[in-house]
Amino acid sequence: QVQLVESGGGLVQAGGSLRLSCAASGLTFGSYAMGWYRQAPGKERELVAAISSGGSTYYADSVKGRFTISRDNAKNTVYLQMNSLKPEDTAVYLCAAAIRLSGPYNYWGQGTQVTVSS
Repeated sequence: QVQLVESGGGLVQAGGSLRLSCAASGLTFGSYAMGWYRQAPGKERELVAAISSGGSTYYADSVKGRFTISRDNAKNTVYLQMNSLKPEDTAVYLCAAAIRLSGPYNYWGQGTQVTVSS
């Protein structure tokens, strides 16, 4: 079955950086778009960044210029480099897979907590 396993979350001060990783198995990774969502307490889940099988990317306005999504098809892994972190970036970050960049995202990881202190 499909498994998506996130890692790299943690506690960081405002202005700091983190790199999230998501290792995928059970799917033809190179054929899937991969996305990073986040969910903060009391807020709806939002798509933060996504990358298509061909390398096209999408970023939410709130993270443009600060976050970078990338993928390594040889390692079946997608990354999210997060720089200039802000307290409002605090959330559980989830990795997801879809046939198309626009979704729907059908496969989900368990998530990794990112906490940004002020």
